[in-house]
Amino acid sequence: MSDKYKTTRTKELEFGGTLGAVILPFLLPSTVFYLIISCGTKEASVFNFPPPLPELGELWNPITFLLFLCWIGLQAAFYVCPVGKVVSLAGDDLMRRIYYNSDTKIAEGQILRDGSKLKYRINAFHAFVMTSVVVGIGLASGLHLSYIYDHFLQFAVSASVVSFVLSIFLYIKSLCVKESLLAPGGNSGNPIYDFFIGHELNPRIGSFDLKYFCELRPGLIGWVLINLAMLSKESELRGSVSTAMILVNIFQFVYVIDALWNEEAILTTMDIVHDGFGLMLAFGDLTWVPFTYSLQSYFLVNHPVELNAFAAVIITILNLLGYFIFRRANSQKNTFRRNPKDPAVADLQTIATATGKRLLVSGWWGFVRHPNYLGDLIMALAWSLPCGFTHILPYFYVIYFTVLLIHREARDEHQCRKKYGLAWEEYCKRVPYRIFPYMY
Repeated sequence: MSDKYKTTRTKELEFGGTLGAVILPFLLPSTVFYLIISCGTKEASVFNFPPPLPELGELWNPITFLLFLCWIGLQAAFYVCPVGKVVSLAGDDLMRRIYYNSDTKIAEGQILRDGSKLKYRINAFHAFVMTSVVVGIGLASGLHLSYIYDHFLQFAVSASVVSFVLSIFLYIKSLCVKESLLAPGGNSGNPIYDFFIGHELNPRIGSFDLKYFCELRPGLIGWVLINLAMLSKESELRGSVSTAMILVNIFQFVYVIDALWNEEAILTTMDIVHDGFGLMLAFGDLTWVPFTYSLQSYFLVNHPVELNAFAAVIITILNLLGYFIFRRANSQKNTFRRNPKDPAVADLQTIATATGKRLLVSGWWGFVRHPNYLGDLIMALAWSLPCGFTHILPYFYVIYFTVLLIHREARDEHQCRKKYGLAWEEYCKRVPYRIFPYMY
């Protein structure tokens, strides 16, 4: 095997290094539980510390744990269904590219470090449709989605347990694979850090890709189901559904559907191409996303907000603006990555790099370096505004997401600077603003 395909020891530790890897496994689940408990109180205050702590029996329920496992199993079954197209992913450890043969729709690219090509079945949207059918049958049979609201904290605890057990399995599995399959950022030799950040890049059981499965399926589709459960509970309590609850459900539903429909786009994200699969991503995918991103709808069940028509229209316009920027920017980037000669992007200005790739410096990517992040944050604000201004808790998502994307942008900046060198310096001069135009 060529030396360029060997994985060297990770020198630069992220997320606080070993100290962060020790603290975050306790801090992350504690934050999720704290937010859920606080949101369920009358005050819904994040400053009421400590919140009223539940009894141990209120944290754990074997039935909710079994239901959560069934949910994971259902999504796994849909993942392996022979529907949807198959693509192959290949490339270096910083950027994977997908190339399509128009006849076969099978992607072909460079060889991975171990000489293999990974194949992915693109069927997340199909899984959502099949999930909707299953849930619809359940509702027709007397299923009450409000059960999720009634046992929300217990479901979060169950998800956390599964996340930690999965992470332990992933680390043990990673000790048995070839060095060429390890993550470039998770091979420090420190077991605590590697366990947290992810030791193996693309852990698989046969053709079942564990990281790719968790990225979109259980958590993202589960997020929609949780929101519907909150809507159902509000209807049970008040006999109707508020405009605020409807807006939150619609906004976040569209966001999830967009991610599932454009599933291939995640194959070139940092999560897939650079980060290993350890506790950080496992907990984020299975617990953090569904149980903190749904806090607005959970909040509205006990703290109803009456929106007038004017406020609803303004918030909707804001969300549409964010979505427009987010989708157009991502579509432009993905089109350019697949085929730089596509008429939609052929006239855009670019900068040549020593790697042979070119950097966009016009269009959306000449506006700011991460226009998709800008759209994401505008939408995040629109999701929180229906909850009013009396509590800060529903704004946790937009606050956290701002910090997350600024940190993610810094990680991406660091990787691109190492990879593209002088070309990246020129790009930064041409496009000086990172996320917020004329601000940052």
